[in-house]
Amino acid sequence: MAYYALIPAAGIGQRVAQTTPKQYLPLAGQTMIWHALRALCKNPAIDRVFVVLATDDKEEWSDQAMASLGSKLQVLRCGGATRAHSVLNGLRMMAVMLGDIAEDWVLVHDAARPCLSDVLVEKLIAEVGDDAVGGLLAVPVADTLKQADFSIESGDSITRSVGTVPRENLWQAQTPQMFRHGLLLRALGIIDNMAGDAPVITDEASAVEALGLAPRLVASLTHNIKVTYPADLQLAEIILNDF
Repeated sequence: MAYYALIPAAGIGQRVAQTTPKQYLPLAGQTMIWHALRALCKNPAIDRVFVVLATDDKEEWSDQAMASLGSKLQVLRCGGATRAHSVLNGLRMMAVMLGDIAEDWVLVHDAARPCLSDVLVEKLIAEVGDDAVGGLLAVPVADTLKQADFSIESGDSITRSVGTVPRENLWQAQTPQMFRHGLLLRALGIIDNMAGDAPVITDEASAVEALGLAPRLVASLTHNIKVTYPADLQLAEIILNDF
């Protein structure tokens, strides 16, 4: 049984408010995606690390800059319109290149999570490696959650809290998310072929859950943040400087 990693990196990250796709923003002396790839390329259990890029991504990706990550890294220029499509296209291309890998593990990671540590990769592989379904890094929700309502008052847009959401049994999903290639390919393929009633897929675990399966939650750490807003870049830099 082999382990592979797959990083969808065909998006542009509109909420980070930059003209450069956020995975290529400079961060602690490298690009953000370089940091996201580092722990995966470094892990000895992972045979190959695939990056799914947009077909027209000819300038931002730099083979020279990524060379320091080693020979495991391989680019797949088959990005789709959404994250799910990029992952699905990447899984299909992996099968063409590698043959029968249905029972092998794939760790899917966000290009915008640059603070993934070696310890978390090792923990995910160790705890999910014998699971019948697969699993993901996640942290229990600690903060009080509010239900918001948007309205217009005196010409201004106002957001108000209209209720408190119980946080018991709620976890915040992270990546990597680790599933067998065949299972994840089937889950994403089924949803891709569905009509308007298809469930909303925001990560790989939600696609697997749509099959009626329950992925394992592996307790992670809050430093494994996803860069979404401009302020997140500053926080990521602080975390990486402490590594």
